[in-house]
Amino acid sequence: MVGDGHVEKRPKDKKKKKKQKRGGGKKKMTAEQSLAFNSVTEWVYLDQSHSSSSSEDDFGVHQILNRAVDNNVVFELHSHSNFSDGYLSPSKLVERAHCNGVKVLALTDHDTMSGIPEAIETARRFGMKIIPGVEISTIFSQRGSESEEPVHILAYYSSCGPSKYEELENFLANIRDGRFLRAKDMILKLNKLKLPLKWEHVAKIAGKGVAPGRLHVARAMVEAGHVENLKQAFARYLYDGGPAYSTGSEPLAEVAIQLIHRTGGLAVLAHPWALKNPAAIIRKLKDVGLHGLEVYRSDGKLVAYSDLADTYGLLKLGGSDYHGRGGHGESELGSVKLPVLVLNDFLKVARPIWCGAIKEILESYADEPSDSNLSHITRYGRGKMLKRNYPLNCGKGLVDECLSLWLTNEERQGAEFEAIKLKLSHVSINQGGLNVPIESV
Repeated sequence: MVGDGHVEKRPKDKKKKKKQKRGGGKKKMTAEQSLAFNSVTEWVYLDQSHSSSSSEDDFGVHQILNRAVDNNVVFELHSHSNFSDGYLSPSKLVERAHCNGVKVLALTDHDTMSGIPEAIETARRFGMKIIPGVEISTIFSQRGSESEEPVHILAYYSSCGPSKYEELENFLANIRDGRFLRAKDMILKLNKLKLPLKWEHVAKIAGKGVAPGRLHVARAMVEAGHVENLKQAFARYLYDGGPAYSTGSEPLAEVAIQLIHRTGGLAVLAHPWALKNPAAIIRKLKDVGLHGLEVYRSDGKLVAYSDLADTYGLLKLGGSDYHGRGGHGESELGSVKLPVLVLNDFLKVARPIWCGAIKEILESYADEPSDSNLSHITRYGRGKMLKRNYPLNCGKGLVDECLSLWLTNEERQGAEFEAIKLKLSHVSINQGGLNVPIESV
């Protein structure tokens, strides 16, 4: 069994700082790092590459023309809002990330992507990029064993979002429904333990329409005076297999990973250090298509999990898992500094997958230019498309605009995209908006 393992921490200088040499004290990037940095920043600033060169863009945001002057682009790949068990709204989360220097934020709420549109709208004001994501609650069951272990899988999607959106949403909705039943069962167990708690209390903390999780139950326990803090609630009652722990309707981890593949996403194992038998789980999930696992934390790189990633040829990623609960034990947004080579490896795997998903979504619209298929294109990009300075009076114009926002020149070259644009050259779109009836000429 692999534990937390050795943490490779960033070195701290104990000696007094020496006088910097002329030309600055920053370490010069290697040729490989420089190429990786250029590739990463090209993608990060893709949707700004054809903006006006004036000091403000069409959102009134001051443009930083000298991008990433410190050769550092901060990705935050694991965060939560109050659409699941986070404390901040997506807007406030994005604002906080911006203040911490984050340029790319993945919102990965538990079993829902409902907060993504709000996050994207806010991110535009700060020149940030949002990766639509979700943290899926699953169960891993070892063959020949009756024991089950909860496993969380992070899914990362393109700016266009998942292909087969309805399939993914139905899948997530079933998990959310199970979370309501699970929370009620945890409350029942706590009541039997002589720790009275009411469902209405937990539901109020979770918020209207939000599927409650353990954190919401823990907050209710603190407010009811049953425990001193959240850590105590988990340590005594809500930990995996604890006296008040309960499962919901979580699918098998393998099934979730297969669905992420079908919907054009990247599948990454979250916080493997929390698993009882991570090596066996990683080996099995790699066989069904796992792309990577979290290796980096705010306190450095976990060598044991880095070695497991090397063994199975998996991406090494990480994020703060920020919830906004405050306190000494929580990592801040942007506190996990992923090396530029790690970011480049991530995008080298992700971008072809995302390009394929975008192509699938556009092809569906070209084959059947319906309101439903149009909504799949504009789900996360409607606001920006409507604010462009030229009219999108036909399907081809819409596709051209989408591709310029989502893909590099190299990525959008090819016969497939040309065929899609040709099909849509006679499809008109009402200028009043992008989600209105379409006429095929």
